[in-house]
Amino acid sequence: MTNYRLRCISCEKEYVPQRSLYYCQECGPLMGTLEVIYDYDNIKIGRDFSKTASITQFSDLLPVKFQTDMDSFVGGTPLIRLKNLFGSDEIMIKFDGVSMSGSYKDRASIIAINKAIEYGFDTIFCASTGNAASSLAILSANTKLRTYIFVPSTIPKGKLAQLVAAGAIVLPLIGTYDEAFDISMDIGLKKGWYCRNSAINPYLLEGKKTGAYEIIVQNDYKVPDFCFVSVGDGTVVSSLFKGFMEFNRLGLTDRMPKIIGVQAEGASTLKRVFENGKPYLPVEEKVHTIADSISVGNPRDVIKACQYMEKYDGEFISVSDEEILKGIMTLGSTTGVFSEPAGATAFAGYMKMMRNRRISPEQSVCLVITGNGLKDIHAVENAVNVNNYKKEEIYNMLEGV
Repeated sequence: MTNYRLRCISCEKEYVPQRSLYYCQECGPLMGTLEVIYDYDNIKIGRDFSKTASITQFSDLLPVKFQTDMDSFVGGTPLIRLKNLFGSDEIMIKFDGVSMSGSYKDRASIIAINKAIEYGFDTIFCASTGNAASSLAILSANTKLRTYIFVPSTIPKGKLAQLVAAGAIVLPLIGTYDEAFDISMDIGLKKGWYCRNSAINPYLLEGKKTGAYEIIVQNDYKVPDFCFVSVGDGTVVSSLFKGFMEFNRLGLTDRMPKIIGVQAEGASTLKRVFENGKPYLPVEEKVHTIADSISVGNPRDVIKACQYMEKYDGEFISVSDEEILKGIMTLGSTTGVFSEPAGATAFAGYMKMMRNRRISPEQSVCLVITGNGLKDIHAVENAVNVNNYKKEEIYNMLEGV
């Protein structure tokens, strides 16, 4: 763990870290999200990171002391490199679907758990569409922390099963994710529990930024031309910007990639905020998409995400649910990577830009696939319906093959 401070994304007021400080006391929880700031001039690191080690190897760039038995099992997910596919000479897939809970959210949850222990909390909570919840429940299961989970009752069964198996106290709400978020904040903070909610807890982004670190390390410190990632609250895309920026600032790389944040057309609130221009202000919309993990109508990290997009020349695009479904099947049948809908949203965005000739074959591309398809099979159930055959019929079908 290295020394750090917290800075408001809006007024830029700086704070000394404190036990229950989550957001700027002057700007509030939506306008005053905090960012972890380091003294980069005094951080001395070189190109000696492992391609397979966990996120604990990045402790000099993280605001936490690792102290749980699960720390060494988070991160170190594969970077799959493929040649001459989908029109690109080279495409890379950063696949976090093989992590402990099967999603990118493990990177954030392990940071929150360690912070809760560091500050002496006995209970931790979060609101989630499913992935953050199952991640928190699984990674905290062998600690002494009690874990409360607030989810919409529409949570996919695969994610609900993980929660129940991990022994979390699950509170399914008949309502939206945004309603579950508000209720969790009201109850959790009043009861003095530690908050693991995205964009409220400033430390979560720090765990997620390690995905960018690993892309660079696993690609021999070469920066991809494009990096695609799905967007809901805005924290993951913000974290990738921060991770790539930090390695660049520390002299480990010579440039930034162009980051493309991909949203579902039915839940593209952040895209609209960004395209409307400054001042970037939080808005609330009714949204709907098959990609439940990014079905967010009141994105909490909107200001940070838009500021990063503007500063580093990123871009938001959107894709239809039909394109997402097609993306799941195409990605699986050509690479063997089975992605949940939110993860395949990034792939669908890449395919859309390729169709529009916005990427040339020689430009390198990295797709961040954030979750395993087994966590949410409802979206592809119709596609996997197959006929059943009698033994004799199978022999007849395959005769001469």
